[in-house]
Amino acid sequence: MFAPPSPAEWEILALSLRVGLLAVALALPPALLAAHALARWSFPGKALFNGLVHLPLVLPPVVTGYLLLLAFGPQAPLGQALDAVGLPIAFRWTGAAVAAAVMAFPLMVRAMRLSIEAVDPRLEQAAATLGAGRPAVVLTVTLPLALPGVVAGAILGFAKALGEFGATITFVSNIPGETRTLPLAVYAFLQVPGGEGAATRMVVLAVVLSMGALLVSEWVAARAARRVAGA
Repeated sequence: MFAPPSPAEWEILALSLRVGLLAVALALPPALLAAHALARWSFPGKALFNGLVHLPLVLPPVVTGYLLLLAFGPQAPLGQALDAVGLPIAFRWTGAAVAAAVMAFPLMVRAMRLSIEAVDPRLEQAAATLGAGRPAVVLTVTLPLALPGVVAGAILGFAKALGEFGATITFVSNIPGETRTLPLAVYAFLQVPGGEGAATRMVVLAVVLSMGALLVSEWVAARAARRVAGA
């Protein structure tokens, strides 16, 4: 019989949601800037920049996690600087959010870039001819029209963050109550005798959350698209 999740398992779920939300908050501003740059700007090295943006998609997640450990680990200058100001991230839940943000970043950029590219440039040009500067054009024309893709990208990034495993376990390990998110919990439960029941409950929660995020993404994007079309 399928038993309900235990308090410890609910704690894992709460930690996963916290990590996913912080990951989206960290990735959203740079993802939006990168998407706009790739969709609208022309500059030397654009192809290289595009490759760097999408590098986490093709690198093994363990490699990404190791690179994060080299950059933010306790012995790294940047990691030591963060420790000095009270913001340690290596082997902390905040580090899990950083790893998830890095892995979700290219997916968010891709969705946002496609949405920005779908905005008619003539509308932006019209706003510019009326005296609006580039920041004003972006804020008043481009972003409102690209809103469905921005929302979809953010929710897609959240779903990706919930399922991140390789980079997270490499960067922040699998520490109960600190960095053990849903996928890490499934892995941990499967390593101990009799842990199949707990692993199954974690899998069900992960499937429900991920599917829910995708459905919400579709619903919010469709709603935003109707609002933009009716504006």
